Amino acid sequence: MNRRSFVRTLSSAAVGLAASGSSGADAVAPQRPSSGGSAPAASRIVSVDATPTVLRLDTARTAVLVVDMQNDFGAVGGSFQRAGIDISMIQAAVLPTARALQAARRSGIGVIYLKMGFQPDLSDAGPPDSPNYLRHDQLLGLGRSIQAPNGTSSRILIRDTWNTAIVSELTPRSDDVVLYKHRFSGFFETDLDTILKQRAVKNLVVTGCTTSICVESTIRDAMFRDYSCVLLKDCTGEPIGNGFARSNHDASLLTIETLLGWVSTSDQFVHALVPSSA
Repeated sequence: MNRRSFVRTLSSAAVGLAASGSSGADAVAPQRPSSGGSAPAASRIVSVDATPTVLRLDTARTAVLVVDMQNDFGAVGGSFQRAGIDISMIQAAVLPTARALQAARRSGIGVIYLKMGFQPDLSDAGPPDSPNYLRHDQLLGLGRSIQAPNGTSSRILIRDTWNTAIVSELTPRSDDVVLYKHRFSGFFETDLDTILKQRAVKNLVVTGCTTSICVESTIRDAMFRDYSCVLLKDCTGEPIGNGFARSNHDASLLTIETLLGWVSTSDQFVHALVPSSA
């Protein structure tokens, strides 16, 4: 069976589940009381046009993840731009993401930001000969002191500096959750899973960068924990392979929509929450 036949087969099976009302991501589980954190929003079922199937979300059991949309990756003067990495596709994701966040907040959906950032002494980066330490050091200059564009002293990929601040257009609100992570996945040695369980969240609307590294790693770990993820493809970007006929971004979208979750767009998400926006 070739790849296209495989995708069509999975899509047909998913449509059958949706039509029959069988259990799965398309079925909405009953609301559970929260064991901590803020009170859940009023339950409302919305349908998001997605691939491979329409995805029904209970807004009271949904959260939006914003993965690594920070200065180091998406701003001039950050580690990507300093390393000569094209950040245009990450910057292009900012406005669609802002629009999706606005609609989510108005619908009572919580927003959780993930930021890649290490302790000042690099104690959470791994041993100096580990892949995590080496790649961030060799490619991006992990821990290097710089002068940020705003004139402050900063360090590449270090917590609580200009480099690891969220890009200004997506600045978190006071009621948003902001978590640091020190590996590609947002679930590795963080409180993300605990917070989601406290809030009875089952569905994750995913945005951020980069598509095939931190975004896909987080979606994979979410899927392993039985969360249903929908990636908004215009709210993410990937520099790796960007000039190829089929980029790493494209490959990740195919993998996610085939096996790991769903793929949609900011327009479809916003329309599901605010139908008059179409």
